[in-house]
Amino acid sequence: MFRRHAAGVAIITVNYKGEPFGFTATSVASLSAEPPRFTFNMARSSSSWPAIANSTFIGVHMLGLENQQLADRFARTRNRFDGDHWEEGPEGVPVLKDVAGWLIGKVQMRLSFENNAVVVVEVVGGQVGEPAAPLLYHAGGYGQPVPVDYVI
Repeated sequence: MFRRHAAGVAIITVNYKGEPFGFTATSVASLSAEPPRFTFNMARSSSSWPAIANSTFIGVHMLGLENQQLADRFARTRNRFDGDHWEEGPEGVPVLKDVAGWLIGKVQMRLSFENNAVVVVEVVGGQVGEPAAPLLYHAGGYGQPVPVDYVI
């Protein structure tokens, strides 16, 4: 059923023991406005889990349509940080360039449930990028929102 639910595409990054780690995520959600917090879910079997489990600061990058190749790179390859598409940001967290926006947050909680985890993060900084149509994930592929006529 969740293949029918469109979700925004984001990339989570972290610096763990001086090395950048990251992965593509569709489970990022706003948790609260005051203080600003977000959550994301991930499998604890993920190769990125040890970095997430043992780091204090995390980055989340919201992606636009033009970032589809970046989303694929972080979802399907191991050479995620080869190249000049990122730089070290606040708290040493890898920050991706040319994205719709990014946030740096401090981990407040990791809740393990079976083979998964919910991570709660409080925002400590960020930047809004250039306006762009959001990149969505739906039915096993990427898509974009399409305006609909709405009449009341």
